[in-house]
Formats: sequence, C-alpha cells, structure tokens
Amino acid sequence: MKTLFVMIKCEMGRTYDVAEHLADEVQEVRSVHSTSGNYDLLAQFALDPDTETGRFVTGTVQTVPGVKDTYTIIGLNAFTVDRDEKDTDNL
Repeated sequence: MKTLFVMIKCEMGRTYDVAEHLADEVQEVRSVHSTSGNYDLLAQFALDPDTETGRFVTGTVQTVPGVKDTYTIIGLNAFTVDRDEKDTDNL
C-alpha cells in the first residue's frame, strides 16, 4: 500500500461537506481531520501500489464538491504501526 496525505482547502462553509463526502464515498480514505492554518482538512489515503497518485488526487480528491485547493504529501516509510491495528492485535 502507498500512503498519501492530502491537505485540502475548502470553499467557504463547505469543510464539513467535503469531510463527510471523503469519509462516506472514498474507499481509500484512512482518516480525515479538520486542521487550523492554511488548509481546512488533512486526509490520509491508502492506495494500491498500481494506483497512479496524480490521477487519484486529481480525479478523486480535487473533484469533490467544495474542494478549492490541495497539497499532496507522499508517505515513504511508516516507522510505527497504526495504533488501532496494534491494539486489536493484543485482544
């Protein structure tokens, strides 16, 4: 899996709509957080290795109604395991 973080700037008043759409409609989404600063949301996605990053961002994220701008960060190495995954392994 490829990890992708996308900072999202939303149109005024649309942040919750965009977050809801990502959480409900995009199967690759791992998490969506509201943020302070220049961007309104930070979304984490897990992509299949054969998924083209640029096409995913431009075709899936940037086309969500209410998205104004994006800034993409590609994750290279994970030095930790997601806590949710680690916690369930101990049950």
